[in-house]
This record gives sequence, structure tokens and C-alpha cells, in this order.
Amino acid sequence: MTSLSPIEADAVARITTAPILARTEAWVAVNSGTRNLAGLGTMAGMLADSFSVLPGHLALIDPAPVETVTGAGEVQMLAHGKHLHLAVRPEAPVQILLTGHMDTVYPADHPFQTGVWLEDGAWNAPGAADMKGGLSLMLAALEAVEASPLASQIGYEVLINSDEETGSFSSAALIAGAAQGKAAALTYEPALPDGTLAGARGGTGNFSIVVHGRSAHAGRNPEEGRNAIVAAADLALRLAEARAPGLAVNPARIEGGGPNNVVPDLAILRVNFRPRDAEAIAKAQVAIDQAIAVVAVKHDVRIHLHGSFNRPPKPLDAGAEKLFNLVKQAGADLGLPIAWKATGGVCDGNNIAACGVPVVDTMGARGGAIHSSDEFLIAESLPERAALSALTILRIAQKGGL
Repeated sequence: MTSLSPIEADAVARITTAPILARTEAWVAVNSGTRNLAGLGTMAGMLADSFSVLPGHLALIDPAPVETVTGAGEVQMLAHGKHLHLAVRPEAPVQILLTGHMDTVYPADHPFQTGVWLEDGAWNAPGAADMKGGLSLMLAALEAVEASPLASQIGYEVLINSDEETGSFSSAALIAGAAQGKAAALTYEPALPDGTLAGARGGTGNFSIVVHGRSAHAGRNPEEGRNAIVAAADLALRLAEARAPGLAVNPARIEGGGPNNVVPDLAILRVNFRPRDAEAIAKAQVAIDQAIAVVAVKHDVRIHLHGSFNRPPKPLDAGAEKLFNLVKQAGADLGLPIAWKATGGVCDGNNIAACGVPVVDTMGARGGAIHSSDEFLIAESLPERAALSALTILRIAQKGGL
């Protein structure tokens, strides 16, 4: 760490493992699956208490209304937890955004609820890597920044949402608002076990397509029925044919139907698209519109489309490359090799990049096997990654931006 200035070295020296790990353990002990509103309420309170050590205005923000299509084909409102927002020094000449999520993929009734230390020193625990360890080291980095004489040169917003794992539908507007005017953004999704970051990301679109047919007796007068399941299956096949380089299509589920002797009059097709770029989104939209038009006429059914391309693709543009290189140099000066590669996954980094803000979205802990009962956090990465964030933020402050 010979390349660090005395101010930078002092900030890094303030970061230690114990408090970061202790917070992570306490937060992991609370189940905060996206649909566990009670757990999310507890988690939001704990985060608010912890982040209140930072200056600025902290608030828990009500979620925006979100619609969902039920298995009965009905559109209903879907409840979400509150989101944490902190604004520090909005008058400072340089502004950045730090984001994370408090929700996990493990619901309250999931068998994976507690952690165990593994022989290699990793911690197998729900949400430890994705991303309660990331939230804890984010706070440690900001505490180090606040203790620095450079703190007055930079302002920031922290946004921790409660619905990232299900698409950030109730927090998308908050993310877009917080991204405005920011020189850069850091998001605390986990890095790969070796520290590799996610570079360019594809986008995603999730759709529920409701097919209304006509019921009839399957033996007495089937010709009078209009089979919604058959129509939905035809639709799924047509959408699957839209697959192409740069566009993945996954018809994931068909719901509906009933007794074998009744022609089903309702089906819901759930389908996911993964476009690599804006051209792929346009291609997918044409495929959706054409398939619906053809199937509706062919099967004499009514079809309603619900959903959107909620996370645009995130290219590695010039601004993003500049931020990645800044992080890479900070890592090198800390003795941490930093590399990045493209990935098909999505996160709030996609939303931020769509606002024109450079973002590195895997500044969290090193870990792996996320979204499974084998999820693990590499505990020794907590202080090193906190130091990486602190140094990155201080250098943005010193440079007056990127």
C-alpha cells in the first residue's frame, strides 16, 4: 500500500473486520425475504439504526404501488417493504450514489435460515453475500470517509431497497431520482470468489400474458370451447422461436385449467426475456406483439399482456470504463487484483446505468452460490472490500469526479 497518501492510508487503517462481521451476522439472523414484510420491517429498522451514525437526513420511504397478475388472471396490488434513503451533503461539489438491497430470496418458511462456518473459513449463511455483508462493508467504508478531511468535498445518497430480488418495481422511481446528477455510483452486489466484478450486463423483461378462452364440456360439446391452455402453449412456442444471438427467451410457466372434462377458459403464461442491447428489446417487442395477434385470431381467444422490460441492458461505455479503471487502480494500490467480465445477470446497476451514470455494481463482499442453500461469504473480504470502496470514494472526491 505504498501508493496511498497519508490521508488515504489513515482511512484504510480505520477499517477492521470485527464490526463489519458482527453487523453482518446480526442482519443475517433476520429473515428478510422480499415477501416477508414483517422481517423487512425489522431489517429496515436495524439498518436505519446502523446508518444513522452517518450525517445527513435518513428516512424510510414507502414503496410505490406495484401490480401483479394472480393465478386467477386478476390484476392485484402487491405489498412491499419500505426503502431506506440517506442524503449526506447534497451541497457538496461532487455527488455519488451508493445502493444495495435489504431483501433476500429466502422466504420465512425456507429451510435455509441460519449460518455455519465452513472448514475453509467461508460462512455459509442466507443473504450473507447477497448482500448483507455488502451493506455492512458499505457502511464501514462511509464511516472511514466521514473521518477523513476529504469528506467535505463529496456528498452522497445511500438507497437500500426492499425489492431488488423481485425486480425493484416499487423502488425504480427512487433509484432513478437518486441517480440524477451523480458523477458515479457504487452498488454492493457480491463479487465473484476471486474478486472479479461484473462488467457489461444484459437486460431483462418479465411478462404475464393472460389468455381468456371459453369453457365447454370436453366430451359433449368441445367444439364450442376455446382452449386457453392450448392457446397459451402455442404462444409460448412462438415466443421461444424469437430466441437469437443477444436475445434469450424463457417461457417459464403456464397456469390455469381444471378438471379433465372441462375445456379450460383461462391460462396465464409467464415468460422472461434477456436482451443484450436495445436492438434485442425492439426485436422481442415485435415478437410479442406478432405472436399475440396471430394466436388470438387462430384460437379465437382474448389475450392481455402485462409486464415490461424493467431492467435495460447495461453496456460498458466510456464512463463506466473510467470508473472501473479507477476502482482497478485503487485495488492495485491496496494489493487487490481487480478484473471484470460481462454477465447475463441483472441488478439495480442496470437501472442506474440507464440514467446515464457510470456504475460498478459488484462492490460487495466476495462470495458465491448465491440464491441457493450453498450461498457463502468469504469473511476476509469484508475489510478489503470496505477499503476498496473507501479509497475509491476518496479519490473521486480528490479528483472532483471521474
